[in-house]
Amino acid sequence: MDYKCLSYRSNIKMKSKITKLSINGFEHIVLVNPDETLVFTLRERLNFTGTKKCCDEGTCGSCTILVDGIPVLGCLTPTVRCVGKTIITIEGVSAKEDLHPVQKYLVKNGGLQCGFCTPGVVMTAIPFLDEHPNANREKIKEGLSGNLCRCTGYKKIIDAVENAGKELKA
Repeated sequence: MDYKCLSYRSNIKMKSKITKLSINGFEHIVLVNPDETLVFTLRERLNFTGTKKCCDEGTCGSCTILVDGIPVLGCLTPTVRCVGKTIITIEGVSAKEDLHPVQKYLVKNGGLQCGFCTPGVVMTAIPFLDEHPNANREKIKEGLSGNLCRCTGYKKIIDAVENAGKELKA
């Protein structure tokens, strides 16, 4: 069944499609517009509000989500391109009350203040540490360079990722 609705980006009438997405290990059926971004679908249609919507231009990293294990910017990724892929949001990172080491050390090292950038930092740092388990501070800075933070000054974030890397190696 096709539904007609207005795209949130333009005044052109577009046909929405029923779409099946695998998010955090669960299947979700959702009606999406062809030009809809993943961050919009996650936040507005499926209530995964941990992923933040900020710049809408791909410059801040707050909307970072893992798609098939690769960090992508949700504000630039069309939802329809994620069909048949595994999507992990910040809500799917840790089970129950156990925090991932990146999350744990962000809290322990004071690497979060307002928390707005934190989901994007976590979603960038996890696959970065998987790929670079022996990363030094310079490599960590480079790996997180697409994530902007207005509160912390980055030192505590880098400390947290460095400490998480040490724990993951142990």
